[in-house]
Amino acid sequence: MPGTVLLLAASPVGKGRLVDAASVLPVLAAVPPSVLSGTEAATVVELADPLEPQAVLTRLRAAAAAPGPLTVYLAGQLQLDRRQRLPHLALARTTPATVRYTALPWHWIREELRLRPAGATTLLLDLHADQETWEWLGTHPLDSGRNNAVYGRVAPPPARRGVAVPAYMKSVATILRSGYRPPLDQLHQHALARTAAESPSPGLVLTAPGPVPGDPHAAITAAVQAGRHADADALAAHHERAARQAYGAASEEALHWAEVRADLAMFAGDPVRSCRTWLVVATTRLNAGQAADAPAVEAAADRAHHQWARIRDASRARELGAALAELRGRVPGRRQGALDHVRQQLDRLQTQP
Repeated sequence: MPGTVLLLAASPVGKGRLVDAASVLPVLAAVPPSVLSGTEAATVVELADPLEPQAVLTRLRAAAAAPGPLTVYLAGQLQLDRRQRLPHLALARTTPATVRYTALPWHWIREELRLRPAGATTLLLDLHADQETWEWLGTHPLDSGRNNAVYGRVAPPPARRGVAVPAYMKSVATILRSGYRPPLDQLHQHALARTAAESPSPGLVLTAPGPVPGDPHAAITAAVQAGRHADADALAAHHERAARQAYGAASEEALHWAEVRADLAMFAGDPVRSCRTWLVVATTRLNAGQAADAPAVEAAADRAHHQWARIRDASRARELGAALAELRGRVPGRRQGALDHVRQQLDRLQTQP
């Protein structure tokens, strides 16, 4: 099956720039698409120093929705927002004071890729961190999703003022320009060795080969791909019950499986069940004390809203719309007008049988 390749290089313009991320794109672009993806044919999408996080999200979402393997080559700069202290990929207009509004939240990348089949996504990362983010990474692992293979590095802040180059990604591209794509773990090790020749330390090395054999997520993915949606949901429900009994209904373990079941309902074409499940997840997180602007809470509310918009049964839409309006009153999300949209749609639904 043809693959998809996303080449994303982003860093701020001006004195806040730590790395000239886009400088690696000409080298990557010289590599044949089939070598970049590891498939016989591939579509390549390139984003160089993008300006708007929503525009990046749109391209990422389209790439994630494509069938077949997806490989993301990402070079850039990590910064924390001042409000939540969560990592973001800095974009061209990002400054330390505007991270929350002008940078791409790292959890958006994880969330967009979470619906892809287990083992179908590879991330090759060459990231640079400022001092604040580097210290944060010392106690917080960079979460890129449990179903994805992740290779690369996060470089520490430079010892002196100046703009670094994405040496790890340039090493990857140089190796691939030979026309041969070694296994990913070998490609990673060769790139690290080349990078070490230019700098004494690669920084924080990222190595996650992806799902291990026996992972229940892989079995669920196989069931969905075979059209056995009821079997997939039954397997996820089993793990959800076990997690509830072992850790409690509000535990991350139980909520994870509830989120999986919400996704499975979407795949099965059941927006009512998906919306209802996301509403429960969001409310459970809020009642457990999580903040309304916590990434997991916002994501659950946004997905409930998305699925609600796809309900065609007016009575069910009215029922869940009232609950969604109440939730949106507590969790407005990052997109303006979400609560107004629900209220307007509910007014329209009142005139339908």
